Amino acid sequence: MKTQLLGSTPIEISRIAYGCMRISGSWDRTKVDAEAIKKGIAAVEAAVDAGYTFFDHADIYGDTACESIFGQALALHPTWRDKMVIATKCGIRFEDEPLPGQPHRYDFSFEHIVQSAEESLKRLQVETIDLLMLHRPDFLADPQEIARAFVKLRDEGKVREFGVSNFRPSLVSAVQSALPFALQVNQVEIHLRRLACFTDGTLDQCLERKITPMAWSSLQQGRLATGHVPQPGAPGYDHHVELLRAVDTAAEAYGTERTVMALAWLLKHPSGIVPVVGSAKPESIRIAACATEIDLDRDTWYRILRAARGEKLP
Repeated sequence: MKTQLLGSTPIEISRIAYGCMRISGSWDRTKVDAEAIKKGIAAVEAAVDAGYTFFDHADIYGDTACESIFGQALALHPTWRDKMVIATKCGIRFEDEPLPGQPHRYDFSFEHIVQSAEESLKRLQVETIDLLMLHRPDFLADPQEIARAFVKLRDEGKVREFGVSNFRPSLVSAVQSALPFALQVNQVEIHLRRLACFTDGTLDQCLERKITPMAWSSLQQGRLATGHVPQPGAPGYDHHVELLRAVDTAAEAYGTERTVMALAWLLKHPSGIVPVVGSAKPESIRIAACATEIDLDRDTWYRILRAARGEKLP
């Protein structure tokens, strides 16, 4: 699988990231049994075999179980670590956690960022997190407080690089202004049915600042791969059919399939979009990796964009 550098750092990453959101099989860690752990480890093994080196986590995935399963996989395969870039995210706190009555909230406080990173290190069974991202914008975010937490974690060797997720460009700039080093990533929702990042300044900022955009839900939670469309006659039906037809036509021309084409379309953008693939099925994991071998021509890319927009370009 082709690779690229993460921003200006010497970290080399696979052009597609494997998202570990589903490897626990449940969002309730009390329901994750030995069989679920076995399947989760098998999914990670399939990703490694397919050439993925970039692994995306969050402390909330599987209610912490996904990081723990990944840590067990690493313990079984200790030689993997030197070939992997391990990313995780923090900042989302669920209702009634850690105490009853507390609201669902976002927390970029110094204490929570540091504590979250330290707990992720234990679950992942690693000494250093390669990339730590703030998950969803905290409305009470203080760039100076974030910077203090990031500097501490970096100085202590617990985190190598930092990024954000779901941040609007203005908040990226505000956080960056307080940091003595560059943010490396903004992970946002990008796929053929979610094009906002192409027009709201997110990808422009990534190009300007050499920030790597990571595309979560790059296949719209699998709907683009399966060809999911609304019921005939429902709003958007004709648009979705037109998009799938355009993707399938391009896939046929390139001798590949819909999943590969939908990901290759993202990979074409000069900002270096890294799609995150989250399937737990080994075969789907392998198929997605083939997208890095496709180099779309501009005409094909724009035909798909036209279908994805559902209207002509201005």
